[in-house]
Amino acid sequence: MARSPSSRSSGGRPPRSSRSPSRWKRRLGLAIKILLGLGVVAFGALVIAVYVARSQLPSFEELKSSPNGQMIRVHAADGTVIVSLGPSYGEWLPYNRIPEVMRDATVAVEDSRFRSHPGVDPIGIVRSLWVNYERGRRVQGGSTITQQLARTVFLSSQKKFGRKFREAILALALERSFSKDQILELYLNKVYYGGGAYGIDAASRKFFGHGADRLSLAEAAVIAGLVKAPSNYSPTADADAAKGRAGVVLRQMVRNGYITPSQAEQANPEGMKLAPEPPQNSARYFTDWALPQLDMLIDETQAPLEVWTTIDPAMQRQADAAIRANVPAGAQGALVSLDRDGAVRAMVGGTDYVTSIYNRATQAQRQPGSAFKLFVYLAALEAGHKPEDVVVDEPVTIDGWSPRNDSRRNSGPVTLRTAFAYSINTVAAKLGQEVGFNTVADMARRFGITTTVNTHPSMVLGTSDVRLIDMTRAFASVAAKGVAVVPYGITKVTANGETIYTHEVDRSRVLVAPYVAAEMTDLLQTAVNTGTGRQAQIGRPVAGKTGTTSSEKDGWFLGFSSGLTTGVWMGRDDAKPVRGLHGGTAPARAFAAFMKPATASRPIEQFDTQVTLPEWQMEPDEESYFGQPDNGSFVDENGGPAAQQPADPNLPADAPEDRAPPARTPQQQLDDLIDSVSGRDSPTPREPQRREGPQQPGTAAGSGAATPPRQPAVPRPGQDARPIQ
Repeated sequence: MARSPSSRSSGGRPPRSSRSPSRWKRRLGLAIKILLGLGVVAFGALVIAVYVARSQLPSFEELKSSPNGQMIRVHAADGTVIVSLGPSYGEWLPYNRIPEVMRDATVAVEDSRFRSHPGVDPIGIVRSLWVNYERGRRVQGGSTITQQLARTVFLSSQKKFGRKFREAILALALERSFSKDQILELYLNKVYYGGGAYGIDAASRKFFGHGADRLSLAEAAVIAGLVKAPSNYSPTADADAAKGRAGVVLRQMVRNGYITPSQAEQANPEGMKLAPEPPQNSARYFTDWALPQLDMLIDETQAPLEVWTTIDPAMQRQADAAIRANVPAGAQGALVSLDRDGAVRAMVGGTDYVTSIYNRATQAQRQPGSAFKLFVYLAALEAGHKPEDVVVDEPVTIDGWSPRNDSRRNSGPVTLRTAFAYSINTVAAKLGQEVGFNTVADMARRFGITTTVNTHPSMVLGTSDVRLIDMTRAFASVAAKGVAVVPYGITKVTANGETIYTHEVDRSRVLVAPYVAAEMTDLLQTAVNTGTGRQAQIGRPVAGKTGTTSSEKDGWFLGFSSGLTTGVWMGRDDAKPVRGLHGGTAPARAFAAFMKPATASRPIEQFDTQVTLPEWQMEPDEESYFGQPDNGSFVDENGGPAAQQPADPNLPADAPEDRAPPARTPQQQLDDLIDSVSGRDSPTPREPQRREGPQQPGTAAGSGAATPPRQPAVPRPGQDARPIQ
């Protein structure tokens, strides 16, 4: 019998609505099984990863001894620590010596569920995600104390998923290896609290001036609050922010039941006293120069370093005081002092390290003025000249350049000693032309000038920029009788008690013959005894040279005595003129103010040559040198002539530059009038007035009747005058 359509439809496939639920159930079941399988695999992989990490973890004792970063302690020559750089570590405090308030404050603000989670806190992660979502920015992290410890010890601070995953694995491994107390002990002794301080003891000593075992509740709250943002909440950077953060920590401690509200109120972080920040002294100029050299001296980059240096604390204080006391208002000053082997005993790079860390002793490049004549005369002496050789001070033009003397007069024949003592520019120009300007530049480079030296004729007057430490090195090499002196600041470096570097002084490189250095010293001590550098006298043999640049922009004095060579520079950073600044004034006075105490305990050392006075020498009680410009006042930035002041009409033709004109006696004024009327007012040597009684050659006259200036030396027939035309 045939079936009706309705019967066929009812006896066929079930309706679609009855088939769909079973299909989705099967798919859902399959998905759940896959997820469960993946979960099991992931859990197994996690367990394996945790136990692999656990097997590779250092022991507790090894973790205690491993520092984070490299600490550098810098010692002065007497062994005292002058500065600690990099991370600092205090005393390691075992768990039972850590104040309970410190432990509770840390747990309350950083990880309130520390005692209950296995190293990673899922609840904390969810809570932080929700808070961050509500605020629209990241304001709360989900890392536990254990995770932070893992990051501090083993990882970097990069915010990447891979790092967070490794951090979680390590945290779980740490929890499997150590107890909660051990983890908290490691954390509190190793986490970074800002200001270079790692661990609570270093932080307590830095911010409060005492060890962490004596922390009060308020102090513990300040330190616990630093972990979130050490730079933002550092008491030394923002005391108000640090105390405000401490209030947050106290409220968290109340919320978690560690303290009562009354205890929190009594803690009063606002009334807490912080340890004063140690003042930054000028020795930091030295450490800033010396420590970068470690990269070239040693390969150690992990172990804490003890660096032993050449700096003398007493000399450093004296140098700082000498610069501060003598630098003109609105100007800067710098000083470098080298011992006979090149050891830097003092270095001042400016008047105040806190306001300016720019080291003018090693970084600034300024024109040295006539201090550069050191190299001109060294080249001339090496070429065969002698201090007694006579040259003619007369107008000269070299390749269109016409140097002038400070007095704007010419004195005729003078010795090299006189020309150097009174910094006569025309003579320096003639010497440079004779030996060759390239030769002078080569001499400067030979003696350690590392900046570019031009070879224009005006270079003899110091128009090339130089560094103070290079110029001081050059003068030290002259003091060392022509043997190269290389400045150094690090004598020894130790790591973990073992010496990994020791400085060795090289005395093998001879720059000029000893007799050339001795003759140069002869000229230099004359400049101090009777020339432009008289204010640098310190009561013992001194050799040195002044330097002044155009418009009184730079003042220099460099010299040596008793095995110590010191260079002084003064000027403005913007190279604007400083009224009254000459090499023979403030720089020479600062040199003397430093060198007197610095050499007081050293034996007096005589130079190889005795002081020989030049022409024009006056009795000290009749005339003293007041530090007039010594050369560069008549050289502009391009080496050409600068604007001149009207010449003093009372200045005699044969008066040296760089000294105050002597008073004119009535007889001298009458003689001048006769000379003028008769047309005999051109510069001619005067016959010296003789002194009664014998006088030893090469020595200053005793205190007796005043003696007028002596005439310039005129060569006698047959004398080797070596004039330069």
